[in-house]
Amino acid sequence: MSNEKKAIQATYFSIVGNSCLAIIKGLAGFFGNSYALIADAIESTTDIFASFLVLFGIKYSNRPADKNHPYGHGRAEPLITFLVVGFLITSATIIAYESIINIQTPHELPKSWTLLVLGGIIIWKEFSFRLVMRRSVETNSSSLKADAWHHRSDAITSVAAFIGISIAIILGKGYESADDWAALFASGFILYNSYLIFRPALGEIMDEHLYDDLIEEIRRVSSQVEGIIDTEKCFIRKAGMKYHVDLHAIVEATISVKEGHDLAHKLKDTLQEEIPELGNVLIHIEPNK
Repeated sequence: MSNEKKAIQATYFSIVGNSCLAIIKGLAGFFGNSYALIADAIESTTDIFASFLVLFGIKYSNRPADKNHPYGHGRAEPLITFLVVGFLITSATIIAYESIINIQTPHELPKSWTLLVLGGIIIWKEFSFRLVMRRSVETNSSSLKADAWHHRSDAITSVAAFIGISIAIILGKGYESADDWAALFASGFILYNSYLIFRPALGEIMDEHLYDDLIEEIRRVSSQVEGIIDTEKCFIRKAGMKYHVDLHAIVEATISVKEGHDLAHKLKDTLQEEIPELGNVLIHIEPNK
C-alpha cells in the first residue's frame, strides 16, 4: 500500500471516529450535567473539520509535479498543518471561555455514569492516537501527525474531565465546578500541544536543517556506489511526504565529463531506489583533487 493510501485511510478513520464521539460526548454531557463533556464534544466537532482539511492536504500535496510546480505540491501539507493548529487553538479558546463562564454559574453535580462514558472515550482516543501517529511516521506526513495529536489532546481533555467529575461526585455539594476547572486545565494543554505541532511544520516551510539521520543514510548508500569516493555537502528539503536532496559527490578528477554525468545518474537512481521517501535528487560532481 502506498504512503498516500495509508495516510488517507488513517484520515477517514479519524473522521468517522470523531463524528461518533462528538455525538456521544454531546449527549452524555447534556443529560449527565457535565460541562467538561460538552467542552470535549466541542473539541471533537472541530476535530472533524480538521480531519477533512488533513484529507484535502494529503490528496493535494501528492499531486505529481507539473510545469508550474516542478517540485510537486508537497508544501501544501505544512500549510494545512497550520490550519489544523488554528482549529486546535480555536477549540482550546472556546473550551476555556465556556469553562470560565460555567465556573461562575451554579449548576448540578455531574451524573456518576458519565465516568463510564469517559473511560471508554479515553481508551478509544489513546488507541486512535497511536494508530494515526504510527501512520504519520510511516508516511512522513506532518499534517497526519497533527491529526494524531488531535486524538491525544482529546484523550487528555477526557482524562481531565474524568478527574474533575470524580472530584465533584466524591466531594459532593460545593464542588460542582470541578469538571469545569478540569476543562480549563485541558484547554491549556491543548494550546501547548498546538505549539509542538506548529514548530516542525514551520521548520519544514523554512527549509530548516532537521534531518541528520537521513543525511547519514544518504552518505552510507552513496559510499556503496562504485566510482563515488566520498560525499560533501548534503542539503535536504521536505515537501509533503517526500524529501528533496542536493548532494555533492566526490569522484576521480581524471574521469571524463560523460563518466561524471553517468555516475551522477547512477548515484541518483541508487538513492531513490534504496530510500523510497526521496523525491528529487540533484547531484553535483566534485573532483577529488
